[in-house]
Amino acid sequence: MPDLDIPEPEPRWPGALAILAVAGLNFALPPSFQPGPPWVVLTVVVLLTAPAMMSHWLGKHHWARVLGLCAIAAVTVAMVFSLVLLIEGLLGRLEPKESPTRLLLSASLLWVANILVFACWYWRLDAGGPQGRDLQGVHQDGAFLFPQMTLDAETRRAMGEHQWRPGFVDYLFLAFNTSTAFSPTDVPVLSRWAKVLMMLQAAISLATLALLAARAVNILT
Repeated sequence: MPDLDIPEPEPRWPGALAILAVAGLNFALPPSFQPGPPWVVLTVVVLLTAPAMMSHWLGKHHWARVLGLCAIAAVTVAMVFSLVLLIEGLLGRLEPKESPTRLLLSASLLWVANILVFACWYWRLDAGGPQGRDLQGVHQDGAFLFPQMTLDAETRRAMGEHQWRPGFVDYLFLAFNTSTAFSPTDVPVLSRWAKVLMMLQAAISLATLALLAARAVNILT
């Protein structure tokens, strides 16, 4: 007999909080690595995220999705711009040169930003985004094969996971593994667009960590 229970809608605030956190990280970066005044990025994100949340509450899900994607795109552009400036700084091309400590701190902050940014992309795009997953009810199809999706219905029900759907933390875990292991660990990737995004994330993380290690060795020698 089909389950008539209606699962709770997926909360949107974790994604909004992650985007705001990425924008806030700009305040901790040295001015030479910022894509402009740090308040500019934060203002743009707030002006996009607040209407997106309001649109969701009003049932205007199309506009909520569009505005949410624009907010993620804005922080992605800012992050990539900062990464380019960081690479130039690590190569000693920026004048005045930043101290080794500030370079390492900046690289660490951008590594964290990389995780949050791509977690937002996966969360927003997989299976039509949070609204699409809400409409599906039980998550059975998407760009990623989460372990819960491989269980049969009886096992799911016995485990209390018969209404399981991925939330933001699941995508954050996926993004964290991609940035540390440079590949998914327990979540196979099924969609081509997801594979492209994960390659980009792993490449950014690898470049950042490689430059971090090189700089650290240079400092210690």
